[in-house]
Amino acid sequence: MSDSVVIIGAGHAAGQAVASLRQEGFEGTIVVVGEESVVPYQRPPLSKKFLAGEIGLDRVLFKPVDFYAKAEAEMILDTKVEKIDTAAKKVILEEGRVLEYGKLILTTGGRVRKLNCPGADLPGVNYLRSIADVEAIQAHFKPGAKLVIVGGGYIGLEVAAVAVKRDIDVTVLEMAPTVLGRVTCKEVATFFERVHGEEGVKILTNTALESIEGDDHVTGVKTGSGDIIPADFVIAGIGILPNMELATEAGIETGNGIVVDELCRTSVPDVYAAGDCTFHPNPIYKTDLRLESVHNALEQAKTAAAHICGKDKPYGQVPWFWSDQYDLKLQIAGLSQGFDEVVIRGDITGRSFAAFYLKEGQLIAVDAVNRAPEFMMSKMLLQKGTNVPAERLADESIEMKDIAK
Repeated sequence: MSDSVVIIGAGHAAGQAVASLRQEGFEGTIVVVGEESVVPYQRPPLSKKFLAGEIGLDRVLFKPVDFYAKAEAEMILDTKVEKIDTAAKKVILEEGRVLEYGKLILTTGGRVRKLNCPGADLPGVNYLRSIADVEAIQAHFKPGAKLVIVGGGYIGLEVAAVAVKRDIDVTVLEMAPTVLGRVTCKEVATFFERVHGEEGVKILTNTALESIEGDDHVTGVKTGSGDIIPADFVIAGIGILPNMELATEAGIETGNGIVVDELCRTSVPDVYAAGDCTFHPNPIYKTDLRLESVHNALEQAKTAAAHICGKDKPYGQVPWFWSDQYDLKLQIAGLSQGFDEVVIRGDITGRSFAAFYLKEGQLIAVDAVNRAPEFMMSKMLLQKGTNVPAERLADESIEMKDIAK
């Protein structure tokens, strides 16, 4: 069975791995095992257009259902993996079936971090990670309903933007002094707080969650100051945990995710990992990262597939992300942690600007709101390591295509 590849997990990375294996010329058996009953689908639309009901399931599938049959990939869905035996090169499924592999790719992704306060298990408390989660939330989407969102990160704010447009009373609780506090500067955070306020969302910062109130269903949320905020339902967006337990139990090195090298190889021969579950080196930032990013999942899957087919295509790219809220498209290139200067290009009091993050004079990231040229050029500058003086970044009389000259 040395010509077989088993892929555990059925998200972006799994779908891309199937496509890339065939594109790279792999002719052996491919088997994908996923816990959900759906073939790989895109998660970003779940908190945006899919939640809003603007697109259906067919629009969120990573590839059409018949793609996997044409690629001759066996899809074992609605099934959990019980154990990985790396010595025997076997994957044991929950119902007892055993899959032998020549190469194994772990694309196990992540799961939501759960609330641990009193009342967290009450009906009406929701998370958003899967299609089933969205369907449960949509059942509560009724005009006049009261929603409390716990967490002012991207997921929380995207859900708030969709919900308030459905005439739902929305309150966002955030423990930090600002929303998006871990990923943006104060200027950008203040901008998003202002926009959400203008749209009718109530944002409470410096506000801790004490408990979820209710007997047989959510009726409200109690804050750390003792205030009760009425709620018909709650959505928590407080982070993602990597699914690495199978790897750990199999003796594969893990830390803040499944540890891989630049070729997506784990510490065990013939076992690879890709996507949200990986802790991987990034040559641009010269550190190890775990990224919750579609781009990362797709590119790592390509790297793993290429190496299985005897080709070295090291993964080492600029991380990038995006968020859609109202008429705003936020595009992020790079990682802003550790910045010591922020340069604003454009009018931050409007709805179109870019915030460049610098560290010791070097560009390390950008937040571009409705500014595609700034996003694209910054991604290129970061990939090349090109330095640009702050005054040029701020000067709108210099077009972005000329900014590095």
